Amino acid sequence: RFIVVSDVIPPDATLVFDIHLLDLWNTADLVMTTIITTPKDCKRSVMRTDFVRYHFNGTLLDGSTFDSSYTRKQTHDSLVGEGWLVKGMDEGLLGMCVGEIRHIVIPPFKAYGEKGSGTEIPPQATLVFDVLLVDIHNPKDNITIENQVVPESCTRRSVVGDYIRYHYNGTFLNGVTFDTSYQRNSTYNTYIGMGYVIAGMDRALLEVCMGERRRVIIPPHLAYGDKGAGDVIPPYAVLVFDIHILDFHNPNDTVDIQVTHRPETCNETTAVNDLVYYHYNCTLVDGTKLFSSHDYENAQEAVLGADKVIDGLDLGLQGMCLGEKRVLIVPPHLGHGERGATGVPSSAVLVFDIELVSFQKGVPPGYLFVWLEDSPAELFQALDLNKNNEVPQEEFGEFIKLQVAEGKGRIKPGMTMEQVISDMFQNQDRNKDGIITADELKLKVDEDKEREARHDEL
Repeated sequence: RFIVVSDVIPPDATLVFDIHLLDLWNTADLVMTTIITTPKDCKRSVMRTDFVRYHFNGTLLDGSTFDSSYTRKQTHDSLVGEGWLVKGMDEGLLGMCVGEIRHIVIPPFKAYGEKGSGTEIPPQATLVFDVLLVDIHNPKDNITIENQVVPESCTRRSVVGDYIRYHYNGTFLNGVTFDTSYQRNSTYNTYIGMGYVIAGMDRALLEVCMGERRRVIIPPHLAYGDKGAGDVIPPYAVLVFDIHILDFHNPNDTVDIQVTHRPETCNETTAVNDLVYYHYNCTLVDGTKLFSSHDYENAQEAVLGADKVIDGLDLGLQGMCLGEKRVLIVPPHLGHGERGATGVPSSAVLVFDIELVSFQKGVPPGYLFVWLEDSPAELFQALDLNKNNEVPQEEFGEFIKLQVAEGKGRIKPGMTMEQVISDMFQNQDRNKDGIITADELKLKVDEDKEREARHDEL
């Protein structure tokens, strides 16, 4: 019935109303969800107790906007089904996939009811949300490994304490890239299982093979958590890494020597101080070619133990027979180390395919000539061929050449006979008068003993 208002509505007046309907709902209404778009490949959808990140535009039924995550440039992050959201949103998010867009209509009794919310949402207002799901995880999630490709030749898997080199592409669940090592043209290098990387990556890098590829999905509590990382990774972000393991090693590794060919007859093998001639191909573990002796006219040469080649190659060349072939796996601490070298990446494991072409037995450091038999009891008399108590360089040289020819002695490899004779003679001609006398002549071993004795006295 109408109440007559004096001075406003006269008696028996016909009234005309222009009505603008702002909202309409029924106590029997349910939350209405309409899927606008959904990804073709949906491996996981929202369930209760999941944690989600989503963008939204929120309007009333009349189309007026009351809130939008886009204007804040930040997702809304929340647990689902735990009372963090209005009941209608808890229901409307269930079953959503990352990348899905939904239109969700929530009646007021499943939103803010008769109290509303602030000045933006009036009492008894129906709410309309257009929601884009950006991310989803569960606080109980562990890392997930997908798209794993393991080389058939895998003979070793990584363990805690290994040092690893790998490439990666880092994206969010929606496919947006946040970082990639490929763009920097440099691998990421780190120790495994020692806290140098986020916990999820530490786990993901365990039990991998050299050359392996895998996709790793890391929940935020094993990544950057509720703080994120700078302006790049938002809080509570699930991270997806597509990683390619190039190589790994352990600081305790030695050279891995694999003999691929050994001659049936092997009377002598290489040792420290020997001069060796060898061919080699050097690659990274993935087969990338670095160097090859075949690019040059002659085989490579080196005196073993003289710091002429990297330690790992030096060790791998020892104990070889003439014609023997080996494959050497050289860890970086026996190769080019953390700094690398021209063409060699930092901390790279190297693979050498080597063949021993020839070698000359060596002499100890500091020696130019060694006896293979006992030296003459009266050495000066043996040197003094014309018995005039003087030994010039020519006479000295004839004696040394004779000892080598008869297999009684050996000169330092890599030097000519003339060089050795000249240097040895100069060492013995102590007063530099062009001849050696009995008083001047001393064996190198005797000189060393005298030097040690003087050192002990000091």
